[in-house]
Amino acid sequence: MVKLNLHFSGGLELLFGNQKEYSVDVPHEPPSELKVGQLLVWTRDHLLTERPELFMKDKTVRPGILVLVNDVDWELSGTLDSELVDGDNVVFISTLHGG
Repeated sequence: MVKLNLHFSGGLELLFGNQKEYSVDVPHEPPSELKVGQLLVWTRDHLLTERPELFMKDKTVRPGILVLVNDVDWELSGTLDSELVDGDNVVFISTLHGG
């Protein structure tokens, strides 16, 4: 298990039962590291309460969703292949809004 803190904002929390923060234990088999791509699938399958098409497209997040791992844009650390360890903070922020 990998213990992570997940945060959803910018409207994404509406897809996760109106809950902005989760402290989760994600099942994982060592010796390889848990990757963000695996976390996305686990999050979709275990926390998402509605409209999965607004969170993920194919095997990644939808365009317009910013992902930060420990306050760093995941694009700087390998996107789907970014490695996660106990205590990491993963933030999902929707940058798309109606108007």
